[in-house]
Amino acid sequence: MPQIQGLAVHAAGAELLPFHYDPGKLGSQEVEIAITHCGVCHSDLHLISNDWGISQFPFIPGHEVIGTVAALGNEVRALEVGQRVGLGWQSNSCGVCDWCLRGLENLCPNAEGTCVHRHGGYADRVRANARFVVPIPEALPSEQAAPLLCGGITVYSPMRTHGINPSSRVGVVGIGGLGHMAVQFARVFGAQVTAFSTSAAKEKEARALGADKFVNSRESKAMKDVAASLDFILNAANADQDWGIYLQALRPTGTLCFVGVPPSPVSVHAFPLISGMRTISGSPGGSPYGLREMLDVAARHGVKATTELFPMSKANEAIEKVKKNKVRYRAVLAN
Repeated sequence: MPQIQGLAVHAAGAELLPFHYDPGKLGSQEVEIAITHCGVCHSDLHLISNDWGISQFPFIPGHEVIGTVAALGNEVRALEVGQRVGLGWQSNSCGVCDWCLRGLENLCPNAEGTCVHRHGGYADRVRANARFVVPIPEALPSEQAAPLLCGGITVYSPMRTHGINPSSRVGVVGIGGLGHMAVQFARVFGAQVTAFSTSAAKEKEARALGADKFVNSRESKAMKDVAASLDFILNAANADQDWGIYLQALRPTGTLCFVGVPPSPVSVHAFPLISGMRTISGSPGGSPYGLREMLDVAARHGVKATTELFPMSKANEAIEKVKKNKVRYRAVLAN
């Protein structure tokens, strides 16, 4: 079996260096993917820096993989060699717990991350359990599809869970890597969309993506003007904010949902929750079925990530640009 070539981190915060490993014999339920594209996600940066305390070095990052099936385990029936496929944050689950049996594999307590304690997609090939390898619709270009496999499902899944529909009034906080896809999906669901950003310069782009309204969240009057006007607010930003103001922007029974992770604990007063039956929630990616559905919706409705393409050999350069928020909106590596 030939070695897999990639770019690995050998210590927390270190730069990526050429690395190869022997993947061993292909498992009976595994798929080997010849990688053409891999997105650079903020989660990769956290893993490289070991911010979450779960990284084991050396490891190859990358979990927004697009490529073609290079080899199939002898029990895999649903895919074919040469087929274009994708692989997101998760590469396996136990398959037998309550959550897996309910089709919520992303909540499996024994879920396996594509690049957690194993090697991911900044490489020429990667392996995963076939259940987590999804076909890519023809209408989606690989470069724009790659970020959908983590960023896209991360914003799509909570909208489906919370039943967003044409009667919904949705707010998206942070028009960046996640938020620019969230605005598009909320529009596809028929919702009225309000984009919140600390950058007034993003108004034109937010409206082009499908936002009906734009609020500069640095302006206290503008924030007060949206009080009690939204049913669902998706926080896609990784910055601390006055979350009480966003709770006040919710109508009764509204939800403030976190997919972006602010650095400080989220602190709010209980009274707005009690008086208006409002809730605060979070959402972690999605299931393999959810991924397939999201890709189909994206293909039929023209949802695409806005990307900047880098050769795989320039992965360190891409990571630095993402760190400095100089990419609009997602960096993608290409082999």
